Amino acid sequence: MQGNRMRAGVERGEVQIGTWVTMVRNPDILMLLKSAGLDFARVDMEHTSASIETIGHMATMARALDFPIAVRPPVANREWITRLLDIGVWNLHCPQVESAAHAAEIVAASRYAPRGLRGNGGLSAATNYATAGTVAERRAFANREVFVTVMIETAGAFEHLDAIAAMDGIDALTLGPADLAQDLGVFGTPDQARVLDEKRNLILEAARKHGKTCAMLVSSAEQLDQWRKAGALLLAYSSDVDMLHSGFSAAMKKMKG
Repeated sequence: MQGNRMRAGVERGEVQIGTWVTMVRNPDILMLLKSAGLDFARVDMEHTSASIETIGHMATMARALDFPIAVRPPVANREWITRLLDIGVWNLHCPQVESAAHAAEIVAASRYAPRGLRGNGGLSAATNYATAGTVAERRAFANREVFVTVMIETAGAFEHLDAIAAMDGIDALTLGPADLAQDLGVFGTPDQARVLDEKRNLILEAARKHGKTCAMLVSSAEQLDQWRKAGALLLAYSSDVDMLHSGFSAAMKKMKG
């Protein structure tokens, strides 16, 4: 059975660089990103119009290319987790995780018994429609390969950071910089960068303490290098929207003067 390339890279301690896909709906974008040298794409459903059908097509393309996608659902609950896993998504990027209880719900929804209570969908894209081995073997394989990242996005969530990081089945930690800055009251202020870096360091410390992976969103090569050296393995740089906008803006400045 085909495994999860992102998890395999993390387990080898390899830094992986990806980007957010927020606007492009054509699964061919994954071929382009792989050709450009990226290691993964993070596809957003929380703040975009992407449908479950679109994500299904992207998940199929991702498996065919062996180019991982991580998907951020609108809500990290059983309904969305079940659907995303059953259409072939390996990697979940779960927003607004504020308590150990919520983290436990995510783990339960993403793993079959005895590790959780993931719903049974039968033969599906989740197993490439393969029937090799026993049902028990396929379920155990799925439990090993699923990779769950939780987003810490409020001040209150940091009060539960240690318990969340300690939980079996939570594989990686990150923060949501914009929402967190807003919740902390520093969004758009001179203190924003400093305060967010302090929170990033808390995420890194919790990840090290509990043997978890740290993911970071970065906006420059310098920032990427900073957090790579600090120990983050999953680094998401920019997005399809930002890259297109900055590229066309730079071109128009040259062409129009």
